Amino acid sequence: MNPYDGDENDYMPQEDDWDRDMLLDPAWEKQQRKTFTAWCNSHLRKAGTQIENIEEDFRDGLKLMLLLEVISGERLAKPERGKMRVHKISNVNKALHYITSKGVKLVSIGAEEIVDGNAKMTLGMIWTIILRFAIQDISVEETSAKEGLLLWCQRKTAPYKNVNIQNFHISWKDGLGFCALIHRHRPELIDYGKLRKDDPMTNLNTAFDVAEKYLDIPKMLDAEDIVGTARPDEKAIMTYVSSFYHAFSGAQKAETAANRICKVLAVNQENEQLMEDYEKLASDVSTLSLLCPPPLNVPAPPSLPPLCPPPLNVPEPPSLIPLCPISLHPSPPSSTRPEDCCSDSDVSNAWGGLEGAEKGYEEWLLNEIRRLERLDHLAEKFRQKAATHEAWTEGKEEMLQARDFETASLSEIKALLKKHEAFESDLAAHQDRVEQIAAIAQELNELDYYDSPSVNSRCQRICDRWDALGALTQKRSDALQRTEKLLETIDELYLEFAKRAAPFNNWMEGAMEDLQDTFIVHTIEEIQGLSTAHEQFKATLPDADKERGAILGIHNEIAKIVATYHVNMAGTNPYTTINPQGINAKWDKVRQLVPQRDQALIEEHARQQNNERLRRQFANQANVIGPWIQTKMEEIGRISIEMHGTLEDQLTHLRQYEKNIVNYKPKIDQLEGDHQLIQEALIFDNKHTNYTMEHIRVGWEQLLTTIARTINEIENQILTRDAKGISQDQMNEFRASFNHFDRKKTGMMEAEDFKTCLISLGYNMGEAEFSRIMSIVDPNRVGVVTFQAFIDFMSRETADTDTADQVMASFKVLAGDKNFIMADELRRELPPDQAEYCIARMAPYSGTDAVPGALDYMSFSTALYGESDL
Repeated sequence: MNPYDGDENDYMPQEDDWDRDMLLDPAWEKQQRKTFTAWCNSHLRKAGTQIENIEEDFRDGLKLMLLLEVISGERLAKPERGKMRVHKISNVNKALHYITSKGVKLVSIGAEEIVDGNAKMTLGMIWTIILRFAIQDISVEETSAKEGLLLWCQRKTAPYKNVNIQNFHISWKDGLGFCALIHRHRPELIDYGKLRKDDPMTNLNTAFDVAEKYLDIPKMLDAEDIVGTARPDEKAIMTYVSSFYHAFSGAQKAETAANRICKVLAVNQENEQLMEDYEKLASDVSTLSLLCPPPLNVPAPPSLPPLCPPPLNVPEPPSLIPLCPISLHPSPPSSTRPEDCCSDSDVSNAWGGLEGAEKGYEEWLLNEIRRLERLDHLAEKFRQKAATHEAWTEGKEEMLQARDFETASLSEIKALLKKHEAFESDLAAHQDRVEQIAAIAQELNELDYYDSPSVNSRCQRICDRWDALGALTQKRSDALQRTEKLLETIDELYLEFAKRAAPFNNWMEGAMEDLQDTFIVHTIEEIQGLSTAHEQFKATLPDADKERGAILGIHNEIAKIVATYHVNMAGTNPYTTINPQGINAKWDKVRQLVPQRDQALIEEHARQQNNERLRRQFANQANVIGPWIQTKMEEIGRISIEMHGTLEDQLTHLRQYEKNIVNYKPKIDQLEGDHQLIQEALIFDNKHTNYTMEHIRVGWEQLLTTIARTINEIENQILTRDAKGISQDQMNEFRASFNHFDRKKTGMMEAEDFKTCLISLGYNMGEAEFSRIMSIVDPNRVGVVTFQAFIDFMSRETADTDTADQVMASFKVLAGDKNFIMADELRRELPPDQAEYCIARMAPYSGTDAVPGALDYMSFSTALYGESDL
């Protein structure tokens, strides 16, 4: 029954077995690709080719047809050699037609899918080929194909522990199944006792490597493909195992067939040997009986030592005496001897002579064979050594004649020298081979080798080329060494140039920075210092110019060497990026900046001289105005403190001072003008005076403020004195007390000083009472008490001691000596709040002289005085 006809008894229907869903598993597809590719290559290599990509390399159908021809042994139809798609489809159709002709039913596999590189269809097609040509013919105990292969594996691995083959996937994961198959047939290849079931990687790698090396089974899978997959691909494992089956099954069949043939041949060979022995003996007897030879005279050939060449003129071997015809089946001899036959002694003598001639001829032949073998050996040795030497010398002349060192740097030259030294060592090592080639050629000439002219010509070419290589080697060595010395000299000059150019370049860059630096000076001494430093710098220019010349001289020396010895310089100075052009450019720049700096210093010196004049001019005035303001401030302070004359006299004196101070304003304005000039000149300091315009302005404003405040204070004191009826003596007493406790003489008493003053005046108070008084005299909580606040406080304290009669007298003054007072009069003479206060509390006047609206200020005064006392 054909296993590919699609019947229900089919062991593996082609389309149903090819599970398309499995191909979606990347791991299985990878295993199938690898296994099927290796299986195909194991057959294609017999035709001298192979595939790399299973779906790409079968697209044109050529290798597919070749694969089918190799595995079937049959010729397929002639393939199309065109590159067009129609040619490829035609070739694939021919291959599919051949597969179908072998009884294989192909379902859904068309030529277009194969040509389009459909991996799923290509793998399905290859699996169909493997089933038909590698697995279908397997037969074990009336089971075939897959079941037969499985049964064969079970029978072969049955004696092995830890091996239980039940399928073609997980039963092979530990690798022991593969190792057991190899050990069963070739136990010398694997030490099965050392294998462990828990080391599948080692087991699989051992089996695959041994199969590839000793059994000619290509490695179709990697151990990682099997171990790293939960369920290895069944088709990949079946394909791999079928290779083991065919390898071992073929060996077993060949061994059985060979044993059977050997047995038959042994019997036949034994019979043939007996027949040959019989015929030889019969022939010898017949020859001896019929031989009547003349006397033998066989000259002995000259004996030659082993492996020594024989003489060039080797004598021809002696001609043997013709023998009588020999009958392989002679008639039985008659009982009587013919009369012309030789006697037994003649035959014996002839036989002895024949044996001597045979021995001499044999020795000659052996010596001749030795000579010829020696010649062949020497000729082959000459050809091998000559070919090896010629291959070695190939390209060496071009290498030695190369001018690569002309554009090389020093490091590259040193590398070339090292490489050339290595070549010289190699050249010296090949000296022995050249001598051996010449010696072999000489020996071939001495032995009269038939092809000596070609040997001599080749040997001469080798020797001539060897001499040329030696000359070129020495020439290149000299050129490399000369170039190395020149480049070392240039490199030293480069280094010297870099060492000297770098600091000189830095000096020039620093000099340019200094010469272009915007100097900021404020005094004539500073500009004089800059001028001195600049003169010192100019003094160094001649030496700097000499150094520049020396540095450029180094570069000129390099240029001279390059021009003299025609050195082809590659690149620039490796030690610096500074070049002579840059040095000259910077030097010219320095020389250009020096006179510019000179002019700038001269201009700045003139400007600083003018600034110094302005400083002195301002200082001369400020040193007069400043002390004058201070003096006036002190004089005003003394006037306000000292008590000379009445307050009116002090006021008159202060107003005269104010007039004198105002008349001094033009000098302040003149100083302002000088200060404006200083500001325009950007002068920020003046060592000739400690006064600044700000100080003068502040002092002047303080002076005006102080004189105005002092005048105001005197005027307020006069008003307070007049309003409260304070006598001049009381005012002087208040001033004396205030000045005494004004310890800092600032015109203001501090809180502690004020407290001490009150205690001296007889006040006995606690902290709360003092705080209340301070809130009166210092409502802004500045912490000081002015003289005006002190007078107000003291006048209030003095007024509180007035009597009711005095208050009545005051109201009588406001009433115009009347015994009553009108509300309008109160509103006219008193502050509004105090007037309304009195009106609200005064009773109507009831005297005889009363008028409407009259108020009784007498009873109010009595009551007011009583409330005050309370």
